Amino acid sequence: MKILVTGSSGHLGEALVRTLQPTSHEVVGVDLVPSNFTHHVGSIVDREWVKRCMTGIDAVLHTPTLHKPHITTHSRQRFVDTNITGTLNLLEEAVLAGVRSFVFTSTTSTFGDALIPPADAPAAWITEEVVPIPKNIYGVTKVAAENLCELFYRNQGLPCLILRTSRFFPEADDHKETREAYEDGNIKANELLYRRVDIEDVMSAHLLAIQKAPTIGFDRYIISATTPFTPDDLFDLQIDAPLVVQRKFPHYKEAYNRQGWKMFPSIERVYVNEKARNDLGWKPKYDFRYLLDGLTAGIDPRSPLARIVGSKGYHMHKFMEGPYPV
Repeated sequence: MKILVTGSSGHLGEALVRTLQPTSHEVVGVDLVPSNFTHHVGSIVDREWVKRCMTGIDAVLHTPTLHKPHITTHSRQRFVDTNITGTLNLLEEAVLAGVRSFVFTSTTSTFGDALIPPADAPAAWITEEVVPIPKNIYGVTKVAAENLCELFYRNQGLPCLILRTSRFFPEADDHKETREAYEDGNIKANELLYRRVDIEDVMSAHLLAIQKAPTIGFDRYIISATTPFTPDDLFDLQIDAPLVVQRKFPHYKEAYNRQGWKMFPSIERVYVNEKARNDLGWKPKYDFRYLLDGLTAGIDPRSPLARIVGSKGYHMHKFMEGPYPV
C-alpha cells in the first residue's frame, strides 16, 4: 500500500512515517517544513501540488493543522486556508486518485464549550455523542473539515474516519497559571487520567483506521488514554478529584510524593475511548496505571516513540512568557 502522510515534519506525522518506513508499505511524507521524514515540501493549500503528491496513493493520513497556540499569531483566514481548504484539496484529489482510505486527524478541542459543565454539575462524560460547541477559530475549522470528510463519504463514496485526538504534545501547558502551579511532568501525568494520550497510541490508532476505513465507511472516534473513571465518579471528580483517584489507585500518592507531585483538585471532563477500542480493535497501552508502574520502577513512563520524536514546538521563536504568545 502506498500511504500519503501529510504534516510529516510534525509530531504525529514524523511518528507515522518513522513507523511505516520499515514496513512493506511505501510511505510519502509531505509538509511545508523540510525534515528527514518529508519527501515533498509544499502547501496543501496548493491543489496542483496536492494533485502531484497524490499520484498512485492508496491511503491518506491527514495530520497537519493550525492549532490553538496559533490563534494569536495567525489570521482566521489562515486557519480557513489550512484546516478547511487544505483538507478539501486532499479530499478532492483523493477521490480522483481512487484512494481507498482517508484518515483525518481532528481534535477533542472541537467539543469546545461542551467540555465545561456548570460549577454545581458533575464532570462532563465526553463520548462521540456529545455535540461540539466550538469556542474559537481552531475548533470551528476542524469541525468544518470533519464535515467535509463526511460529505465526501456520502456523496463520493470515499471511506473517511475522523480521529479526535486528545493532548499528546510534549510542550508545556498553554495556561500560564497551570505551568506555574505544577511541574510539567506532573501536569501530563494527571492528564492521563482523563484528557491525554501517548503519541505511540495515537499512531497505532491511525494505522488501524487505515485498515478499517473501507469497511466502516465513515465515523468519528475519540483517541485518548483509557480512563479509570466511570459515570458514577463524575460528581466526586468535580468536588474532590484526589479522593476519586485514591479510590482507584490506593498507592498513587506514594509515587507522587517521591516526585513532589500533586493531583488536580478538580477534574471537569473525562474523554471516553470505548468506541475506538471496540470498532477499531485499538488497544492503547500508555494509561495512568502504566505511568504509576513506570514511576515505581524508576523508568520513563513515556513510550519510546514519544522520546524519539520529542518536542517540535508551534512557533519558530520563543516568547517572553514561555512557549506561547500572550
